Amino acid sequence: MTDLRARSLRRNMTEAEKRLWGRLRGNRLGVHFRRQHRVGPYIVDFACLERKLIVEVDGGQHNEPKGLARDDRRTAFLNRDGYTVLRFWNNDVLARTDDVVETIWNHLNKAEL
Repeated sequence: MTDLRARSLRRNMTEAEKRLWGRLRGNRLGVHFRRQHRVGPYIVDFACLERKLIVEVDGGQHNEPKGLARDDRRTAFLNRDGYTVLRFWNNDVLARTDDVVETIWNHLNKAEL
């Protein structure tokens, strides 16, 4: 069921996810990212498996109590599995795409050291 959900999410990405994917795909930052990829019981927006980096693009529902609690559990699980999670708001990705990509790039370069 999760694989079907991931496929559906890939086909129906938000505008912010589409914009960021355009900047992450094809090893444009020097590493391979997967989109809407399953990690444990979760489907993450973008994952760089070789660097154990997850990038999440969040909408307004993530700023409500239930969404915040769900994100905390999800992040805790991913951290326990060795992943670092970077979260960005949809409006930040859309309005400041270069800044978001630079933050991801900086994290990747720091992780390399």
